[in-house]
Amino acid sequence: MTDILDELHWRDVIAQTTDIAALREALSKGPITVYAGFDPTAPSLHMGNLATLLILTRFQRAGHRPVGLVGGATGLIGDPSGRSTERVLNTSEVVAEWVSKIRTQVEKFLSFEPGPTAAELVSNLDWTAELSAIDFLRDVGKHFPVNRMLARESVSARLGGEGLSYTEFSYQILQANDYLELYRRQNCTLQVGGSDQWGNITAGVDLIRRVEGAHVHALTGKLITKADGTKFGKTAGGAVWLDPALTSPYAFYQYWLNADDRDVIRLLKVFTFRTREEIDALEKAVAERPFAREAQRTLAEDLTTLVHGADELAAAIAASKALFGQGALEELSAATLEAALAEVPKAAVPALGAPLVDLMADSGLVESKSAARRAVKEGGAYLNNVKITDEAYVPASDDLLHGRFLVLRRGKKSIGGVVVG
Repeated sequence: MTDILDELHWRDVIAQTTDIAALREALSKGPITVYAGFDPTAPSLHMGNLATLLILTRFQRAGHRPVGLVGGATGLIGDPSGRSTERVLNTSEVVAEWVSKIRTQVEKFLSFEPGPTAAELVSNLDWTAELSAIDFLRDVGKHFPVNRMLARESVSARLGGEGLSYTEFSYQILQANDYLELYRRQNCTLQVGGSDQWGNITAGVDLIRRVEGAHVHALTGKLITKADGTKFGKTAGGAVWLDPALTSPYAFYQYWLNADDRDVIRLLKVFTFRTREEIDALEKAVAERPFAREAQRTLAEDLTTLVHGADELAAAIAASKALFGQGALEELSAATLEAALAEVPKAAVPALGAPLVDLMADSGLVESKSAARRAVKEGGAYLNNVKITDEAYVPASDDLLHGRFLVLRRGKKSIGGVVVG
């Protein structure tokens, strides 16, 4: 049972623990119940949430019982952690809708098969909605010294800037009460989360000690950053989401396929279930054959399968190959093709009629029409993977894929597109 801590250390995901020796001792005595919370601050989880969710999954695979908490109550309040300004509150209807979506996502990564490790999903609205203001202040609030609350980083950082409402100031009390409730209801003795949640999680540890006289545990995962210091899971268009409507499976696959050599081994440790031996072999491949990008392909394939399934992985790989002339564009679905073109320079036109060279320039595939004509003349211009040798060629309706799309290519590696209508 304690092997899970050794695995998490090897995977380099642990940022903080309350007492690693005490946690190891607790794990050695048999299965425990461990939980992680996910607030509905958006209609989908993102890669940072997935890192925490996979820690929870690893505990389950090691023989412990996981509880996934979706913040139906805390999502109505807003966590000040990591924010410099007050959060705009969402309506209860929006939060309820997002709770439903996030519950569905969390369910995909845990096993609910009957048995001692069967996962459970809960919403903290179930017990928080029952609390009156008086009960909240008397039974919970009295255990929180204000001086300690003010010293927490998420609070003190805001007090030095635009300030903090009592609503967000109370967030840590609500999250701490979640841990207390799960301790009472489920005998939960470990909470895991992101490193930015350390103050909120330890507030729950303190509350349980004050109210119940019990010692429970906290463990947070490291913030994942790139070799250049920037945050992982971010793109020019925003976060990398788990919802395919927000980040398409193709874009998701490409994101991991393009991982830097300096980052890919750590990402394999954090986001896949590959063994130490497998990852050591991939690390050797990165050092000896970086051009082959074996580690990146493994990362992209494992993660896309984990999040979106094998069928979407196959579609993403087919689209990637077809764009570069290694497959039939006509065989791609409209959704997959649209998602693929969303990742390349493209032009949107109301109707066909412009010459190919104009479309190549308008899409940004080449810097000018003269550069486009030069590409045609040199044999490096392609329309839907067919080489075009006529500088005056005007694409017709028969060229459209799914009645809307044209795929442009210059040479072997530069892709552009046109969306009509």
